[in-house]
Amino acid sequence: MTKILYVDDIDFCDGMLERRLIRRGFNCIRARDGAQAIKMAHVEMPDLILMDLAMPVMDGWEATKRIKASDQTKHIPIIALSALVSMIEEKAEAFAVGCDDCQEKPIELPLLLEKMNRLLSH
Repeated sequence: MTKILYVDDIDFCDGMLERRLIRRGFNCIRARDGAQAIKMAHVEMPDLILMDLAMPVMDGWEATKRIKASDQTKHIPIIALSALVSMIEEKAEAFAVGCDDCQEKPIELPLLLEKMNRLLSH
C-alpha cells in the first residue's frame, strides 16, 4: 500500500483530504508542521509527501529544503499544497526549494491524483 505523508496544520483540510485518499487505497500519515514532517519522513519513509507551505513552527518551504537535503529522504517526491502556488513567484520558489510539483488549494482531487500517480510511477 502506498504511504502518503500529509503535512497540514489545519485539521479540517487534513481530515477531508486524508479520508478521500484512504478511500482510494492510500495509507495516510499526518504531520502538523514542517519540523514534525522532517522527523516523520525519516522514520516512516513515505512514498510521497503532500506539503502545505504556510504552517507554524516550521513552514513547508524550510521543511522541503531539509527533506531534500538529506541523503535518506531526498528521493521522496513532494507536492506543495497551497493557495499561494497560484502566484508565479510562489510556484517558482516551491520548485526552487525542491518540490516536485505543486497543487493549488482548494484541492481538485482528480488533478492531485494525476500528479501523485505520475510521481509515484517514476
